[in-house]
Amino acid sequence: MNYVGLVNSILFICITAYLLVKKFNPQAVLLFMGLIMIVIAWLLHYDIPKLQEPSGAFFFDLFKRIEESLADKAANVGLMIMAIGGFVAYMKAIGASDALVYVAMKPLSIFKKSPYIAASIVIPIGQLLFICTPSAAGLGLLLVASVFPVLVSLGVSRISAVAVISACTIFDMGPASANTARASQLLQMHNVEYFIKSQLPLAIPMTLLLMVVYFFVNRYYDRKNPEAPSEQEVVKEAFTSKAPVIYAMLPVLPLILLIIFSPIIHIFPATVQLDTTTAMLISLVVAMAMELIRTRSLKKVFDSLKVFWEGMGEVFASVVTLIVCAEIFSTGLIALGFIDSLTSASVSMGFGAVGIGILMTVIIFFASMLMGSGNASFFSFAPLVPDIAAKLGEPAAELILPMQFASSMGRAMSPIAGVIVGIAKIAGVSPFDLAKRNVIPLITALVFMLVYHFFI
Repeated sequence: MNYVGLVNSILFICITAYLLVKKFNPQAVLLFMGLIMIVIAWLLHYDIPKLQEPSGAFFFDLFKRIEESLADKAANVGLMIMAIGGFVAYMKAIGASDALVYVAMKPLSIFKKSPYIAASIVIPIGQLLFICTPSAAGLGLLLVASVFPVLVSLGVSRISAVAVISACTIFDMGPASANTARASQLLQMHNVEYFIKSQLPLAIPMTLLLMVVYFFVNRYYDRKNPEAPSEQEVVKEAFTSKAPVIYAMLPVLPLILLIIFSPIIHIFPATVQLDTTTAMLISLVVAMAMELIRTRSLKKVFDSLKVFWEGMGEVFASVVTLIVCAEIFSTGLIALGFIDSLTSASVSMGFGAVGIGILMTVIIFFASMLMGSGNASFFSFAPLVPDIAAKLGEPAAELILPMQFASSMGRAMSPIAGVIVGIAKIAGVSPFDLAKRNVIPLITALVFMLVYHFFI
């Protein structure tokens, strides 16, 4: 076993985690740590993953590697993620996201006499919304504006109300998710197939478990530490949508199109196929047509398209660049022999695929908690999985799925995560108190996921 490479890999992982916790720019940290590891591997005469078109000089190849990664990701998974980001921005701009939340939260009125049941019901409804609106911070802020006042007026404490809102973003899944796009690309699966066959069977029992755990945890702490009436006062102004109610269908339209035309539904001939980017563009045109009918101003509708392009640009700057830099980081780990050493050590200790899967899932969970980002942790370690799975003779999906869920679960336990800070600030609670309230439900969910996925 390559002990030198393993020790160096662990050292660089620790340095990277430290810098990310200290709020250094994640793209810069992952990029330069990866490049330094590649240089060290070259100096130690280790095998380095080959480029498609090497320049002939090692120094130039460092930058050639970045270029190839950018070209590949921007044209494939990056384009998909940018289209999703642009569509989400457009839905928010025309009020379609508000309309969807307004319609989806109507069932809460049934549970007026059971506030903690109402709070738990928010979790599956919010998770469905998260599939259609894959922005944790964006959805969280929408729910604080719409659901939070309702729950508090029913008698639920501020911290309990905002805790179930944060729970709506625990499972980063669905065809429109950036993590799903990256995972399905690594697994060479259609993202709808990955969503239906892999994500849903695990997410459904975990969501039911979280509903039960949050019910008892919130009720226990609210009775133990009741809020003063003045603390429970919130704006009772009803949440309304400025857009027509029919706009609620627009954020869901790409998901409907992808499922109808997916290869596993077989409604249409196999020759008819639809990818995520195309579904987003079709839905965008439908939304523009509906905006034209509503505003009756062609100029205004054409001007609104700028929001889509700006949304794409923002996602490129935040997510796509993170994927590229994380790939360079994972290449550095591979070059230092991290995968070979990890698999050799696991086999010698009798861990096998299950042991490695549990270890990497737990690492990603706590890495997300420390970094405050599910994307950064998942994008850093996910590219290692196909090689590890191949060496152990296991399907890569068996390892990637719990890792992906763990990345978004850990984020909800992080007091520095954008979604936690954002919703806590508006709700008037401490991000640290919110993160603490999520500890019991999320640790319970993590243990359940590991047992259910790997042993049942």
